[in-house]
Amino acid sequence: MTPHDDHETFVEGEGAGVPAILDALTDLVERARTMPMSSSVLVNRNEALDLLDELREALPTQLTRADEVLSDADQVLEDAHSQAEELIETARRRAAELVASEQVVLQGQVQARELVAEAESTAARLRREADDYCDRRLAEFEIDLGKVLAQVHAGRDRLAERLDEAGAGAADQQR
Repeated sequence: MTPHDDHETFVEGEGAGVPAILDALTDLVERARTMPMSSSVLVNRNEALDLLDELREALPTQLTRADEVLSDADQVLEDAHSQAEELIETARRRAAELVASEQVVLQGQVQARELVAEAESTAARLRREADDYCDRRLAEFEIDLGKVLAQVHAGRDRLAERLDEAGAGAADQQR
């Protein structure tokens, strides 16, 4: 009860919500007697004032609850935003790692190609040097073999001369 009068209000229970009080106020106006030849009604002043007092008392509670809900919503939104930022940062770090690892792979491939090219160049140089060495050795063998062949020819020529001399001497003896 309020100090306005001993009239009972239409909202039952202490701490009724704003919608219930507004419903009671609407009910009060709808139940009010109409004035003849007018759209005006006679409303019990004390009942209306009691309902308005209840509304004033309920509004701070409802506003506090609304503020709490908004605060909770703000916190949830802030948490979600923070988590989103963390996810984005994690994704950026991972992307940087992948790019770095890709760069390492690319650098490795470049170095591998350089090493292969260097190895091929070295192998070609070594083949040329080996071929030159073999050619020099074969040339030396050819010279040595040429000398041996010349000695063989000279030895055969001397042998042939001896054979000719021996054959001519034997023919002279047989005659």
